[in-house]
Amino acid sequence: MRGKHGFDPYLALIVAVAQQVIGRGASWGQRAERAALDPYGYVLLLIGPLAVLLHRRFPLLTTAAALLASDLFLIGGYAYGPSFVSPAVLLVLLVLRGRRLTAWVMAGMSLLSILAYAWAVGKRDLFHSVWILTSVMLLMVVAELVKTVKERRAERERVEEEEARRQASEERLTMAQELHDVLAHNISLIHVQASTALHLIDDNPEQARTALATIKTASKEVLGEMRSVLNVLREGAPRSPTAGLDRLDELIERSGLDVALKRVGSRPLPPQVERAAYRIVQESLTNAARHAPGARVSVRLEYGEQELVVRVTDTGSGAPGALSESGSGNGIPGMRERASALGGTLVAGPSGPGFQVEARLPLPEERS
Repeated sequence: MRGKHGFDPYLALIVAVAQQVIGRGASWGQRAERAALDPYGYVLLLIGPLAVLLHRRFPLLTTAAALLASDLFLIGGYAYGPSFVSPAVLLVLLVLRGRRLTAWVMAGMSLLSILAYAWAVGKRDLFHSVWILTSVMLLMVVAELVKTVKERRAERERVEEEEARRQASEERLTMAQELHDVLAHNISLIHVQASTALHLIDDNPEQARTALATIKTASKEVLGEMRSVLNVLREGAPRSPTAGLDRLDELIERSGLDVALKRVGSRPLPPQVERAAYRIVQESLTNAARHAPGARVSVRLEYGEQELVVRVTDTGSGAPGALSESGSGNGIPGMRERASALGGTLVAGPSGPGFQVEARLPLPEERS
């Protein structure tokens, strides 16, 4: 037998050996008072292990059979002790397998039968009765404690499994967001540069050549970033940020926009803040290239003690309503989700003739 039934045969064998060994020893030790073991006594001692073996399939019947065999063993005049092993094991199994009420009822019936036999054979002192009651109660309390420990362990494992599933779901969402940002930025850049190349290829082939070179670089970059993002899904791959602010100059150079970058202050940043800030700047540049081509863009990073402020402003394309916060894409909502996930905020909207994105990302206290 395997799986959840695999332990029952071994437990039945252990109970059988224990009862036979205890039976021989108790029979020899109580030979002056109790009857010696005979074939009938050995058969009664084998009923309990058989009940343990079949207990999972017939819990009530097997427990009742073991209790009856124990009573018959005592009535037969055999030694005290060996016949109690199987009933004790079966009562504990009833509790562990969720039949608590049945276990307590049968424990009470077993207690009454033992007390009745003791009184019938003349053992009517209070100490003996209290000792029997205490033994049965202690057995059931221990069974309840073991059951409680198992339930708490199962609950803890369930919570850990749910947490693992939640983290896996969050990682999948993060990967989806990363892929969106990588693809949206680079594909938009390729589209803008391809349009420029087509427009200039006849009149200004040198600028068209520059645009085509930018397309080549952007396509190579998107492949590299996609590979970096997808690598974190592989087993054992390091879950490190795919982009950081140290690559901001490279990002601006590839954007094809007139971008002025200014950093105010400096301090180490957590990896998740680095990645979020990079992606917010990347998405803002993508929006500017898509909706306000030819606009001048300013990127400002302010490193404060408690927060990093990322502000991207463009001068607009001259076409009113070129970009609004409630566009049909996922860019601005995605940026807002990134900021919110870190406990920060993001505001995006018109700023004069252009558009502005401002994110405030909280930072931990610097350690001296």
